[in-house]
Amino acid sequence: MARRSLSDPGEIAYYLAYAPVGVEIAELVRVAGSRWAIEECFQTAKNECGLDEYEVRRYIGWYRHITLSMLAHAVLTALAAQTDSAARGAAETDQPSSRSPWQRSGGSWTRSCPVHEPTAIPSPMH
Repeated sequence: MARRSLSDPGEIAYYLAYAPVGVEIAELVRVAGSRWAIEECFQTAKNECGLDEYEVRRYIGWYRHITLSMLAHAVLTALAAQTDSAARGAAETDQPSSRSPWQRSGGSWTRSCPVHEPTAIPSPMH
């Protein structure tokens, strides 16, 4: 398979595709195009969740680390989507929405903790 760049028609990328005989060209193109989204997902997981920061000697340790990192990435992605949809919903309606405690700052996620004012404890009356 060959792909021509839209911005530079002289640039051509080549793919070696292995698939069953009956697979349509459109399906091969879709799969080849999904490669960039997958690579971006892994790069984000490396930056945000420490996917590449394992120091293990056995397969089971590596497998556990990868599984937990990808789970953390999935949770952060779901929270971001929930926050985005809540923001869109709040713009469309007058109903107040609850904010996610996770906020994106630059290239990383932080948990914002609400600041509670200390309340005065009433003194017991004798």
